[in-house]
Amino acid sequence: MAKKVTMQKIADHLGVSKFVVSKSLSGKSGVNEMTRERVIQAASQLGYFTQKNAFVQGVKRTPPVGGSDRNKQSVLVLMPNIRSQTQDSLYWGKIVDGIALALDQEGLGMVIISENRADNFVNILNPSGILGLVGVGEISTSLLLEVHRIGLPMVLIDHEDPLIPSDTVFANNVDSMARLTNHLMGTGHTQMHFIGNIGFSRSFRDRWIGFRSALEESGIRLPLEDDANLFLEGVEEEVFQEDFKNWVMKRKKAKTLPTALVCANDKTALSASDILKAEGLNIPGDISVTGFDNIEDASRGVPPLTTVHVPKEAMGRAAVEKLLSRIGHPSAPLEKILIAADIVHRDSVDIPRD
Repeated sequence: MAKKVTMQKIADHLGVSKFVVSKSLSGKSGVNEMTRERVIQAASQLGYFTQKNAFVQGVKRTPPVGGSDRNKQSVLVLMPNIRSQTQDSLYWGKIVDGIALALDQEGLGMVIISENRADNFVNILNPSGILGLVGVGEISTSLLLEVHRIGLPMVLIDHEDPLIPSDTVFANNVDSMARLTNHLMGTGHTQMHFIGNIGFSRSFRDRWIGFRSALEESGIRLPLEDDANLFLEGVEEEVFQEDFKNWVMKRKKAKTLPTALVCANDKTALSASDILKAEGLNIPGDISVTGFDNIEDASRGVPPLTTVHVPKEAMGRAAVEKLLSRIGHPSAPLEKILIAADIVHRDSVDIPRD
């Protein structure tokens, strides 16, 4: 039987005091951020967080109940206001709509918090009456650590943390992007580039993996992996235009433009399309462009954007269903739920130019 991972064991592993480990894991002040991150990482590697009841404070929460009293319970929706993660977003807002509808059908309330600092989050959070948490989008490790510390069941949507174990819900990004890439190859495209920062999110990276695997399976040479378009900064804030414009001009002058651009999401694709058109290129006559997510603006593009429809409301509903299941079965294995996503064919793709 494996020995229990204690705070003292973590302290010995790092060569620090148990006092430092305790403060780091409890979220208290008095420890610098670098030391705190080292402690959290070591705790994760040693298996501290995966131990049953190993990291739960003595917080008394109202247990889930059935019948008419259940409408007194609420679920916390944590959506830090970063990277356009707001209810007004054409992507994130739809996910929250799905969460709200699923909770309403269960007679449960919803409390939305957009805080992104762990110390403020602790002051806001009152675990009494909170059944659990659904995290939407990117959430810092320190915030998730606070949730884990107090023992709130949680499910994350479109995000996972390598240090904090939890159930997660994603679109099936790898398979969906592979199908989209195969569609492009089926129309004759062999010169394609992926556009988007693959370090931006797990979803972007998985979409790149799907693109790459489809090309490899067809024996098509991959674009260079150090291509600047794989690490475009400011994609979500749409401030990558200058770098992308310079790339287009350089490729255009050298007559090495690809015949298709496979973009990490619709916002990137729409912004890239504007730049291509400003440089005198016709879409799809000169170059095809695809997106991912199927936000409402995708159908309004000129031309309308071929993309992948991510069932955003379904992701929200799936997260609620998983959270309620987790509450009822706290010891069940953690799950990563993948929601199927389908290609939406529009006018931004055509056969490649001669």
